[in-house]
Amino acid sequence: MTPSGHIQMAHGGGGQMTAELIREVILPALGGAPAGPLTDAAEIEGAGRLAFTTDSYVVRPLEFPGGDIGKLAVCGTVNDLAVVGAAPIALSLGLVIQEGFEIERLRRLMASAGRAAQRAGVPIVTGDTKVVDREACDGLIINTAGIGRIADRVRLGFDRIAAGDKVLLSGPLGEHSLTIMTQREGLSIASDLVSDCAAIHELTAALLERLGEGVKFMRDPTRGGLAAVLADLAEATGREIVIDERAIPVNRTARAAA
Repeated sequence: MTPSGHIQMAHGGGGQMTAELIREVILPALGGAPAGPLTDAAEIEGAGRLAFTTDSYVVRPLEFPGGDIGKLAVCGTVNDLAVVGAAPIALSLGLVIQEGFEIERLRRLMASAGRAAQRAGVPIVTGDTKVVDREACDGLIINTAGIGRIADRVRLGFDRIAAGDKVLLSGPLGEHSLTIMTQREGLSIASDLVSDCAAIHELTAALLERLGEGVKFMRDPTRGGLAAVLADLAEATGREIVIDERAIPVNRTARAAA
């Protein structure tokens, strides 16, 4: 926690301060077990290996090259299920809309969310809509929750990680966050940056099918990035991780923007 005892922007960044906030404030207050692993989705015991996750999406600008808040919300929740080895079954979608928001823009963002759900093959089955004063919200906030089914053969967890295991990346780093940052700040140095926002459940399913129990653990590094994931792995396992920086894929434009 911070010395002042107040929330800072970094508490929402997905790194160490986020983990501290969850473990030291939120979980104890809710009766949770702060010593347990913080995974992208929780397995519901006694429910036939169902996974359940939820997330809230705030992004500025709401639309950016390669995506928008609607696509981001659907893909992000599908991916939180995917990295625990779950095939998505259904999503919810809740909206907090600023008074005065353009209806045509809302229609466009909802159509994007709908297309993303169709491409992922998962229905949006329930939702909620709230409108708040102009001062209470910056445009639009979306909350999504998702339920997925985990196959019996899937065994993922920090406890399965062993010396000699390799860290695999599904693609180049930084494209999504840097696209949004350069758009928000009006930086022209990276005008061709495009977010790689996409649902990865088919990729993770193929990986699990091909490698089986050779896949030990997966994580969506959207918030906090690779550094936060590696720090979590080291802390949870008590092991060192050797990183060859030259082997980390980063495209030239993203590196220049960074």
